This record gives sequence, C-alpha cells and structure tokens, in this order.
Amino acid sequence: MPDSLLLPASYIVMAEAEPDLSTFENKSGLAEDMKFLASMPELCDVTFLVGDTREPVCAVKAVLAARSRVFHKMLYQVSRARSTKRSLRKSMVGSMKPTSQQHQTLIIEEFEPDVFRQLIEYIHTGCVTLQPRTLLGVMNAADYYGLDELRRACAGFVQCCINVDTVCALLASAERYIQYKCTKSLVQKVLEFVDEHGNEVLNLGSFTLLPQHVVRLILARDELQADEFTKFQAALMWGKKYCDNNPSTSIKDVIGNFLEYIQFHKIPANVLMREIHPLGLVPYSIIMNALAYQADPASVDPGKLSPNRVRRQAQGRSMSVQSSLDPYGSNTTLSSSASSELASSDGKHSSN
Repeated sequence: MPDSLLLPASYIVMAEAEPDLSTFENKSGLAEDMKFLASMPELCDVTFLVGDTREPVCAVKAVLAARSRVFHKMLYQVSRARSTKRSLRKSMVGSMKPTSQQHQTLIIEEFEPDVFRQLIEYIHTGCVTLQPRTLLGVMNAADYYGLDELRRACAGFVQCCINVDTVCALLASAERYIQYKCTKSLVQKVLEFVDEHGNEVLNLGSFTLLPQHVVRLILARDELQADEFTKFQAALMWGKKYCDNNPSTSIKDVIGNFLEYIQFHKIPANVLMREIHPLGLVPYSIIMNALAYQADPASVDPGKLSPNRVRRQAQGRSMSVQSSLDPYGSNTTLSSSASSELASSDGKHSSN
C-alpha cells in the first residue's frame, strides 16, 4: 500500500476554500460593548478632567494600561504609591480595598476635550472617526501616548483630507499643538498645498480665523502662487475681521503689519490708484515708488520698493520675518519637539 493517499487537486482546493467554523469573531459587537462601557461613569474607574474647561472623560484603567504603556505608568505607578501609603496608615484597622477598585481623577491639560475623547474611544473600541478639525490633536495624542497604529492612520488620512475647505482649520489647529513633533510634518504638507492654491486659499472666509503670525507666514512665502492684489485683499479682509473683534484697534495699524510682504510694484497702476490708494491704508510713498518703477524700473532703487524699510523708519524699530512668525519660525518648517515619555509630562498631569 502507498505511504500516503493522493487526493485530486480539485478536492484540495475545495477543502482549502471551506471556512474555519471553529473560530467565531464579532469584533463590531465587542467594539460597541466597549464603547458603551466607557460611556457609563459608574462602570469606569478613572475620570480625566480635560482642557481649560475640565470636561470629564471617563475610562477603564485596565483597558488604558493594556493598550498604552504611558497610561499604564501614569495610572498604576501612581496607584501603587498611594496604596502603599494608605496601607501603612490603615494597617492597624484592617485591609483596604484593592487599588483597582479605587476611582481616580486626573487632570489633562495637553489636549482638547474632543481630541482626548476620541483617543479614549479608540483605546476602548479599536476604531475612531478621524476629522480634519481634530486630526492634528489626535495624531499628537496618539504619538504622546504611544499608540503608533493610530498615529500612522492619522498620517495617512492627512493626504486625503487636505483641501481648500479644510486647509485653514488644519492651520488653526496647529496653533494649539505647535510644541508636538507631529505638527511639523502635517503643517509642512498644508503649507505646500497653500502654495499651490494660493489665490483660492486667500479668498476663503475661513482665512480670517487664522492667527496673525500664520497669516504673515503665508504671505511671506516665496513659493506662494498668488497675485499681489489678492494678497493685499486677504490682508485687508483679515484686518477688518480683527478690528470687528477689537474695536479700539486701527485698521491702518493692522494692515501695516502685512505691507512688507506685498510687492506693490507688481500690482497694475490702475488697480493701485482706483482700489488701493483711496483706502488710505498704504503710505503714499509706497504707491508712488510702485508707479515710478512700472514707468521706468531703472528710476527706482529696488530697496525703496520694500515697505519694510518705510515701516522701520516710521516706527523706529525693526520687524523681522522671524519675530513676526513666532512660534512658527521664519521658514517653511516648524520648530517643535515633544516626547511621549511620561517623565516629561509629570508636571502637567495632576491628580485629585
């Protein structure tokens, strides 16, 4: 008899195609149950008070510790220290409850409530819906707490979420998380998009929501593909919005912060005289030099075309690009660093 039985190839293929009925998975059901667990404060044993508003976000310590070494160190090392002290105090009156049954309250100042809530949801359920508004915060939180898969997912989502509708929201959120290292790579990609779609971005209503130094950063970029009159209009739109929120501020003073980044000699003469000059926001000397340059480039010292020089003479001080762009820096990248080591955050986490 043969040592082994040879089966027809068709039978082998059919056998391999049959599902393994010995294993049953219901990951979606598990995720829903875990989401429900985290939503019930009475079932949780830790409450985080998050952000400036101290919004409560509940969670299960064992789940956090199992999914993140940073959370494990934060929650259980603190718990053990407290447990030891209390055990010593109560050794004469009986044993205390196990540490796992004690409810902890911790303050989280690094991240916004919406961001931290999404992080906790992901830790408990393994899934989360990424949104442009909170993307940068979630990415940095994932990096901070050692959740590499979530961080990589956020980095991948960046590529498809940067568009004209989201670009200003992404830049605005960068202001909150400038100190974290993931911010640098994302903002670099956003700025590259801004460069390629300069006129569209500068005409957005959401452009007025950006911080002043971010507006200056954009206008100062040599790579920005936008005409000079559009840059002036964007600065004017931003200035009007700022003055609406700060009535005591002069629009002329606000616009003065952006003039050095606009090359007025590249704006057509009829536009200069009909659209810009009547506003009284641009010094007369700048407009005259621009007109003279257009008539005869050799008749004007190129240095006089820089409004920065006029502003320095008028104000008696210098305003460099770098100082105006803080905390972003003077070039196209950001200077930021962060560590996910818990030791670096000991001063920021406090417990009640």
